[in-house]
Amino acid sequence: MATVITEECINCGACEPECPNGAITQGDDIYVIDPALCTECVGFHDAEACAAVCPVDCCVPDPARTEDEAQNYGKLSRIHPDKSFPALADLPASLSRFRK
Repeated sequence: MATVITEECINCGACEPECPNGAITQGDDIYVIDPALCTECVGFHDAEACAAVCPVDCCVPDPARTEDEAQNYGKLSRIHPDKSFPALADLPASLSRFRK
């Protein structure tokens, strides 16, 4: 599922530079995540980078947008057309929270 930033966001900006997909931007009152660009860091990290740095734990899974590892991984070639990624079956556990 995509990640969402809740209203508890203190607008600190810690999350924005951590997103490998550029999915996080500053909104009017809080930071927001574009679900079309959120891959839950699959292909980059073994945990969601935004949640790891959030001082108030407001980067949480969005229950309205459930996505599995394959759906998240499938977004990468569209988001990063200049990069190549291994086949999903060959993805190391260090690059997906789904493989813990």
